[in-house]
Amino acid sequence: MADKEKKPFALRLSKETMEAIEKWASDEFRSTHGQLEWIINKALKDSGRTKKKEN
Repeated sequence: MADKEKKPFALRLSKETMEAIEKWASDEFRSTHGQLEWIINKALKDSGRTKKKEN
C-alpha cells in the first residue's frame, strides 16, 4: 500500500480501544498508525471487499 495515494481522515476511538491498539502495535513492532492500517486491510480482505490483484 506504500505506493498508493493515502487519504487522511480523523478517527475517534475510546481510550481503552486506543490503548489496546497501541499495545498490539508494540507487540508486533508496528506504529499505531501502521497497526490500524493492517487491521483495516485484513478486515477488508477477510470479508472479500478488496479488489483481487492481477499477476
